[in-house]
Amino acid sequence: MDLELTAIQKELKAEFKAFVDKELLHQANEYDKQGFIPQELIQKLGASGYLGATIPAQFGGRGIDQISYGILNEEIGRACSSTRSLITVHSSLTAETILRWGTKAQKEKWLPLLASGTKLAAFGLSEPEAGSDAASIKTAYQEQGSGYVLNGHKKWITFSQIADLFVIIAQGINGITAFVVDRDTPGLTIKPLDGILGTRASMLGEIYLKNCEVPAENILGKIGWGLQQIVSTALDNGRYSVACGSLGIARACLEDSIHYTKTRSQFGHLLKDHQLIKQKITNMIIEVKAASLLCRNAGYLRDKKDPDSIIQTNVAKYYASRIANTIAADAVQLHGAIGCHDSLSIQRYFRDARIMEIIEGSTEIQQILIADHGIASLSSIL
Repeated sequence: MDLELTAIQKELKAEFKAFVDKELLHQANEYDKQGFIPQELIQKLGASGYLGATIPAQFGGRGIDQISYGILNEEIGRACSSTRSLITVHSSLTAETILRWGTKAQKEKWLPLLASGTKLAAFGLSEPEAGSDAASIKTAYQEQGSGYVLNGHKKWITFSQIADLFVIIAQGINGITAFVVDRDTPGLTIKPLDGILGTRASMLGEIYLKNCEVPAENILGKIGWGLQQIVSTALDNGRYSVACGSLGIARACLEDSIHYTKTRSQFGHLLKDHQLIKQKITNMIIEVKAASLLCRNAGYLRDKKDPDSIIQTNVAKYYASRIANTIAADAVQLHGAIGCHDSLSIQRYFRDARIMEIIEGSTEIQQILIADHGIASLSSIL
């Protein structure tokens, strides 16, 4: 693997950083407090091409490579995990999945709208009784006439409060199937969800489907292949986004901690000169570097379309989300009381990091997947 970024990737990294520093870094705490990101920011994300970052130019996207896409998620995650969640659900889970499995007509109809941000998309998998166990979903579809009728209840759906388009995963006599469902479909209602620990501006909601009629042309992938095709692809894409976003949280905690130790004195010395503080900073630096290499490796393999990219994405997500929590906890400890106050971003990073070990496959699910793969084929995972 070539660790050196290309000239284009370096330019994109500088572009992403400039956007984040201007539009997100100093506004994210307010978004967290108010519980939403403003429409103005979403429009800027669309105008910059970030909502269609990996969508090919023929559909109105920027068509950037996976390493660059990882850097985009890292930079946005460094400032605002809620905004990164929009990139994840809209681009990784939904748009990229339509790009992979959609028909020619579906791609031509929806991808230009998603790439520009004209329409926002959300992914309807989780339910009150089905999270990690996706096969246990109860939302049901039945064939009716030339289409299908959906009934069920989805929960914890990121940005469902404002999404225009949903990929809904449902169970039926022919197996689990994915449907693209318009927000204006009669019988579809959204209930906002508040009180979440972290990513508080990600506008979670519950989706209720009552006799929602969906045309057969809105089936995504094949009937009965919803888990094997759609969910597996979406979660793989989402895990990469979350891994890189977790790296962004860890980086932000490290950077803020170094700055704080250079300015805060205790017992007559700057914090940076205390040995125990140096130990924490050392651990942060090493963990950030390791997570960065794992994310870069996953992106490199994803660009090559290497089959091992799937397990290496799991590895990156597992490690980066865990070290985000470790580093965020150390950053709060290092900052003391001010690290617990909402005048600084540290407490938000701490709360957001906790979410990263749960979404797109929990830490425990990753442990099972990684161990099983290693037992079956150790050489391909190392």
